[in-house]
Order: sequence, then structure tokens, then C-alpha cells
Amino acid sequence: MSISEVFGANVFSQSVMQQRLPEEAFKEVRQVLENGGQLSMQTADIVAKAMMEWAMEKGATHYTHWFQPLTGTTAEKHDSFLSFPKEGQAIMRLTGKQLTMGEPDASSFPSGGLRATHYARGYTAWDITSPAFIKEQAAGSVLCIPTVFVSYTGESLDNKTPLLHSMEALSTQSLRLVRLFGNRRAKKATPSVGAEQEYFIVDRQKYLMRRDLIYTGRTLFGAPAPKGQELDDQYFGVIRERIGAFMRELNEELWKMGIPATTQHNEVAPAQHEMAPIFSTCNIAVDQNQLAMETMKRVATKHDLVCLLHEKPFAGVNGSGKHNNWSITLDTGENLLDPGETPNDNLQFLLVLSCIMKAVDEHADLLRQSAANVGNDNRLGADEAPPAIISIFLGNQLEDVVEQICAHGSAAACLEGGQLVTGVSTLPVINKDATDRNRTSPFAFTGNKFEFRMVGSSDSLASANTVLNTIVADAFCQACDVLEKAANFDSAVNEVIARNMREHRRIIFNGNGYSREWVAEAEKRGLPNLPSMVDAIPVLTEEKTVRLFEKYKIFSRSELESRAEIMYETYTKVNTIEARTMCHMAGKHYIPSVIRFITRMADSIQKTKNACPEADTQVQKSLLLRASNLLKEAQAQLTRLNEEIERLNTIDSVEEMAHHCHDVVVPTMKALRAPIDELELIVDKNLWPVPTYGDLMFEV
Repeated sequence: MSISEVFGANVFSQSVMQQRLPEEAFKEVRQVLENGGQLSMQTADIVAKAMMEWAMEKGATHYTHWFQPLTGTTAEKHDSFLSFPKEGQAIMRLTGKQLTMGEPDASSFPSGGLRATHYARGYTAWDITSPAFIKEQAAGSVLCIPTVFVSYTGESLDNKTPLLHSMEALSTQSLRLVRLFGNRRAKKATPSVGAEQEYFIVDRQKYLMRRDLIYTGRTLFGAPAPKGQELDDQYFGVIRERIGAFMRELNEELWKMGIPATTQHNEVAPAQHEMAPIFSTCNIAVDQNQLAMETMKRVATKHDLVCLLHEKPFAGVNGSGKHNNWSITLDTGENLLDPGETPNDNLQFLLVLSCIMKAVDEHADLLRQSAANVGNDNRLGADEAPPAIISIFLGNQLEDVVEQICAHGSAAACLEGGQLVTGVSTLPVINKDATDRNRTSPFAFTGNKFEFRMVGSSDSLASANTVLNTIVADAFCQACDVLEKAANFDSAVNEVIARNMREHRRIIFNGNGYSREWVAEAEKRGLPNLPSMVDAIPVLTEEKTVRLFEKYKIFSRSELESRAEIMYETYTKVNTIEARTMCHMAGKHYIPSVIRFITRMADSIQKTKNACPEADTQVQKSLLLRASNLLKEAQAQLTRLNEEIERLNTIDSVEEMAHHCHDVVVPTMKALRAPIDELELIVDKNLWPVPTYGDLMFEV
């Protein structure tokens, strides 16, 4: 099987539409795709009929409006193509109205107070720019139509609606900017995204023996294995046969749905891996990443494996992120983040760069918030993850250009890459880049794009890209407001570039983002440090955030307030589930096993003394005493954790509940974990009730 034969086979793409639609209908579809607007109902009916016939040829019996509610995952309600049967004969039908609009029950999805529970109406509307596709699953093949999801009163109840608004805002302001430099041909600017997806794979049978993995997606207990990632031998290592079989089928399934998966490799931690696709239009990339995560889980199950997408499934080794590679491309093919051979002379690029510096610096807290989720609290700042402090890495070449501009108002030259000679006659001379990379930076320039490395592996890409698109659009807007009125454009654009860079150079940091020194240095620079999700949530409702999003019609104040409430609720619910799971495992699994171990040890001491009174049983006594003391500590912390969980029932405010979880429940969970993890290293392996880290990470 070749990739070209299978790629996009289950996608109702533009090429498929061109083959199946009448010329005039396809012309109207392409006009809407390129310039916006709405299809006429007549054309919508034609498209719907062609889409249904194509889907049925591929075995589909149902269709669904596939949307992304504020749960962070996706939602779908399947309806068959079956219409009113006549004389016992099945009539198959999909109308233009059914294609373009749906009405799922909105009452059971998170709304953060936007909708009262007894008001149930919500609407889905077709996102024509994201192609429909077929999912092949146990329930049968289903035609999936990507849509937005809004309330009866018009507020967005999903992640896609604001994303699409932000893309339009960025396009509008980007076109204003390139017009200043004489570009009249471009009609549209599009943010492009490539998402590197990290994940863990474990054996399904071992997974089913751990309640923490089942209920929370991560291990809440577990002593370190004797070997972790110390030798760096997992990274880019040979892919094990069982994992290779999973990856092969995963690629085939992704390719069928038009997801251009290209890269696969072992990541740093044992049992950790990565998949990366080619860049796509922003909203399509977000859709495809959600679909990729669903497919990973489904395919893993078929191989008796489980895909863990949690940001920190195992303590003490690398967590998983989702590197969001972001750039801006014109419909003429020009990448606005391409510096060219001599970036110091590329005024358009320098203006774009200075605006991005301004955007990230002024809204660093909002960008940090866009990557906030509960799992990321366990990842950021630890084991190869960027810290919770936003900074920009530019590399030596661009940093030197920025320094020249800040000092002199312009840059006379730029550093060049040169060549790297290996010294081996049979090896080629390597054309060396002008700068190295920095994997510790949360927002790094990597040639012709920025890599936002802070997004968590389980999270939707929508929030991060909505923020990125909006803050950069606003910076472009402010620059254009000045430059469009300038009497002398050349001098004015240099002034804007220099001012932006001077005022926001503090956001640039090319050093080690993992170091403690950087935390202190960032504080001196006045950069925000928001280590937890609870710290980041209030940014959503600050006045500057509300003004920003309302200016570009991305969010209303009420929509932002609702999202803040949902985040507080989510933080509380996730931590409560984890805490209750810990109580269950400690009370039902670990403590009984330790008691059995202690009983056995006591019996051993007694029997040894009876058999041989002069025998030295000091080792057994030492283990017995140590285990007994740890058991006492574990029971005390278990009692306390149960009490703190119950205390949540006495708190009315969702914000106060979240703070109680952060300040009290989470530390108590850590206090309960400590003695049990220590006991794991004492108690007999055959008495320990669950698979260990070594079992999970190395036996796949």
C-alpha cells in the first residue's frame, strides 16, 4: 500500500467535490472557501446529496455534526441517512439544511452560567473551510461534518467559534500590514499550525490493574523504577516491534482521514513517543489534532495497548506536551515569518517580528493562561518542559539584529551561518544555520515559525491559537494605525520597529529556561510567573483581556466570565476525582497489602525466634518498624485527605473551591503519596497490589 493511494481516501476534499458537483455549484463552494460568505440553499442541497452519496459508497450509514464543546474533547450525535420509508422501502436523504445546521441538546455541556440547565437549545453550524471526513469505527462508518457550537442566544459554547473569529482578525490586520509594503495581490492571510503530539503507550492489561490510570489518566502513586531516562537511550531509539505495529496502523488511519502524519519516533522517557504532521491551516490543524488523539486511543486498544495523553502520567520522567508551530502565510505563498537571507534589511519581517515581541510581552499572562489545564500543572517547569514563565527565544542572529536596532535604530549587518567541516573526507560539508535551537524556551523562533511549547498533550490547540492570532492581530493593528497616517513611511516604519523592540526586549531570553537563575531574572524583568492553572484563570476576566477580545469580536465579557467559571469547576472536579481515587487505592489496595506484609514479617520474626532463639532478627524488626511507621503516616494522611474532600461541600464559590483544592487538597495528596511510594520499595513484589513504574514503562 502506498501513501498516495490511501491519503485522503475518507475526506470529502475540494478535489472530490470538483469531481462530484456540477460546475456552477463547485464554483460557488470555492468562492465561499476563498472569500467567505454563505452557500445558497440550492447549492447546499446539491453538496449535501453529493456528500451523502460519496459517504454511502464508503459504507457510511450515519452522519454527525462533529464539534468541540468546552470539555476539551469532541462531541458527536449520529443520525442515519434514513428518511421517511415509503411502502417498506428505505429512502436515504441528507438535505442542505441538515448539512449546514443542527440542533443538539446544549444543556449538558459546560456553559459556565451562560445557559440555565433547563434551557436546552443549542445550534451547530457547518465549518465549510474544514473538510468533512469519514470515521471507521465499531459503530460503523460515520460521515463527520466539522461544525461550530453556539447557544440559542448566540454565545459560543465551543472552542472553534472564537478560533475562526481570531483567524479572520489576523487576516484583516495582516493584509493591512502587507499593503503598507506595496502588496496588493494578497487577499487573505492564514495562520498555519503544525502540532507535534507527544504521548505514552502502556500495556492494556497492566493499565486495567491501576485505578488511577483508569480514572485519571495518570499514576497517582508509584516509586521510581531503577532505570528511567538517565542514559538518554530511549530518545530516537529503535522502535519496539509492538509499538511499531501500533504506529503503522495509526499512520494508515490518519492518512485515510487526510491527516498528513510524517514523523514518528521514541521520545525521551521510557514508553514515550511522538507523532508530528505537516503544517495545515489553523482550524484544520486543530480539528486534525483532536481527531489524531481520538485515533491514537482507538488504534492502541486494537493492539491491546493504551495511549496515555496526560501531561504527566509518570512522576520523575518527562511529561508530554504538544508543540504548537505557528506561522502566518499569505494566499500568494509568502510566509510573513520568513526572515530571508538578510533579516536586517527585511523591513516587513522586522516589523512583524517587533509586533510579535510586543504582543507576547504585553499579553504573556494571557498566553500562559491559554496553555493552562490541570495536567499541565504537573508538567511545566519540570523534566524537559518549559517553565510557566513566557519568554521568546530568537537565536543569535535575530537577537543580534534586535540589539543593533535597539542601540542604533537600524541593523547594519547580521550574523551568518557559515559551514561546518566534520574533518572526514567522505562526509559532506554542512551548511550551518546562523543560530542554534533552544528546547527550554516556551516560545521559540525556529527559522520561519514560532514554536509554542507550553501547550499540554491532552489539551485542545484551539485556545492557544485563538490567543496567538488575537494578540498578534492587535499588535499589527496598532502598528498599522500609526504607519497608515505617516507622512514618511520609511522613517516611520523604522521608528515603530525600534520602539517595539526597545520597549519589549525584556521578553527575549536565549538562555536556559530550566534554571533557577532564570526564575529570579524573570522576576527582575517584571515578567509574570503563573505556576498553576488557578493562578492563570483570573487573567481571562481582567479588563485588558476583555477589551482585547471584544475589540475583535472574539469573546464577549460574559463568554470570558463563563470560561473562567468552567476552568475553576474543571480544576476542582479533576482534583476531586484524583483525590477520591487516591483514597480508594490507599484504603482498598495499598494499606491492606502493607498490613499483610507487616503481619507476615511479624510471623517471620516470631517463628524464627521460636525455631532459633539465638538468631538475629534485627533486619526483620527494622523492616517491620519502618513499614509500621509509614503505614501509620499513610493512614493519617488518608484520613486528612478524606476530610479535605468533604470540606469542599461546605464551600459555595467555584473559585474558592479551586483554591482549596490547590492550597490544601493537592498538597495532602502529595503527603499521602510519599509514604506509600516508600512502602513500595519495602513490601514484597508479590504482595504489591498494582503494576509498578518498571512494569508499565518497560514491559510493552
